Amino acid sequence: MKYVLITGGVVSGLGKGVTASSIGVVLKSCGLRVTSIKIDPYLNTDAGTMSPFEHGEVFVLDDGGEVDLDLGNYERFLDVTLTRENNITTGKIYQASSSVIEKERRGDYLGKTVQVVPHITDAIKNWIESVSSIPVDGGTGPADVCVIELGGTVGDIESMPFIEALRQLSFSVGKENFCLIHVSLVPVLGVVGEQKTKPTQHSVRELRALGLTPDLLACRSAQPLIGSTKEKLSQFCHVPVANILNIHDVPNIWHVPLQLQKQNAHEAILKQLNLVRQDIQFRCSPFYLKASPPELREWTEMAESYENLTTSVKIALVGKYTGLTDSYLSVVKALLHACVACSMRPSIQWIAASDLEDESARTTPEAHAVAWETLRSSSCILIPGGFGDRGVPGMILAAKYARENKVPYLGICLGMQISVIEIARSILGVERANSEEFDSEAPELVIMYMPEVCFLSISIYGNAKFVDERHRHRYEVNPDFVEKLETSGLQFVGSDESGDRMEVIELLSHPYYIGVQFHPEFKSRPRKPSALFLGLILAATGQLEAYLKSHSDANSYAPQ
Repeated sequence: MKYVLITGGVVSGLGKGVTASSIGVVLKSCGLRVTSIKIDPYLNTDAGTMSPFEHGEVFVLDDGGEVDLDLGNYERFLDVTLTRENNITTGKIYQASSSVIEKERRGDYLGKTVQVVPHITDAIKNWIESVSSIPVDGGTGPADVCVIELGGTVGDIESMPFIEALRQLSFSVGKENFCLIHVSLVPVLGVVGEQKTKPTQHSVRELRALGLTPDLLACRSAQPLIGSTKEKLSQFCHVPVANILNIHDVPNIWHVPLQLQKQNAHEAILKQLNLVRQDIQFRCSPFYLKASPPELREWTEMAESYENLTTSVKIALVGKYTGLTDSYLSVVKALLHACVACSMRPSIQWIAASDLEDESARTTPEAHAVAWETLRSSSCILIPGGFGDRGVPGMILAAKYARENKVPYLGICLGMQISVIEIARSILGVERANSEEFDSEAPELVIMYMPEVCFLSISIYGNAKFVDERHRHRYEVNPDFVEKLETSGLQFVGSDESGDRMEVIELLSHPYYIGVQFHPEFKSRPRKPSALFLGLILAATGQLEAYLKSHSDANSYAPQ
């Protein structure tokens, strides 16, 4: 197994996840099979209980694992299916099944003093080596390269055991099987305009003091690095100029793998991993051993086609966490994938659900007016998932507006539950219809607590009889109300295999009004947009009817 480790320095939020994903894309384009691991040094066992405002969205995997959003980037970029084991946290190392604490309680260490070194570091190394050998691309046998991203920045106290474990791993597997890429910031201060290398110098010095020396630098900057800056970095960081990569700001992140390819990042990495050697007779031409020259033609077409799009579609995203767009990162990416498939640019209108509420008209009238004006001017409405009752009245008003005014609508998880509550109140006259999550004492609980995860059996994805989607919820439609709700014109067109859990709702009298209990955004890919998101954008841009006619085998709104 070959390992590529991505570390970060100076500040957080530099885009290590995108860098790691992009390096994976470049290596995959060279014919290598790639897997990924994200290390999060926090004490949480997973990201499931973390606030979206603090940590961004919680990404859900096929096995139900709730993980860091960077694993979503890995899956979208590399088109792989990861597991919860691909996300390592301090909490998992200490407390998960067969963890260090569990072994200590069982007496597995035979009375020895259990310490960070070697017991914690050994557990980390064993986890990495075990998970990296699991195929994630549908193939058999282990991948060729495992890209590991170490969260946080070099010098963080909580990451020290992981850095030590990775230092030991690099020594045990050998130089030819380990490549370290350090992501750092090269800022420009004030009006002088000089690119400053000192932050990166200090970051690399800190890393080397911990026993790891970078083989490549990936320098983040607003503008391309000038030659003198690279030479200075090379001199003080002991990294060849050819191995100093510049990832400057680009119009969209699909350009990052292309940036790396243009700078021959693949050659530097493959050379470090002993997968390429310089031909003796023709030294200008590298000779690839297991890998092949990179082929990114389709990726280039995808990145450039987006830049050539001139027409946009306005999408009202009514949510609880609109103050941090990373809270809905996968939703945003799924909208992007669907829009590009429709030759459109997404213009997402962020609307805080609470600004739509009647109370907001009294306390913050300007925000209330702007929110409603934005909603009315949008071509479609999307209400994503969320927890808690804050903003719920505003979401109900948005769902009602979409229903009454025939505006294309997609409700995801909480968004579906909102639709059910709104229809129960507005059409059936059940004024106190509510969710057990919001009011456990409500007399008419149309949404109730049903925590078990279910599998989906629906027929709205083309001709597919069974559809496998990812869930993250604890509340579902009360089965006792289904028959009554259907008298309103609301149809429950998808359920789990038992038929008790309602998974998909649809208003047949509406151009496009769909709610789903699952999260289709987590399985959307750049070249394979989610059917439900694609249907929403097609309806919003007036292309749905033509699309369905051209795909006569489709039997619903949601194209396959």
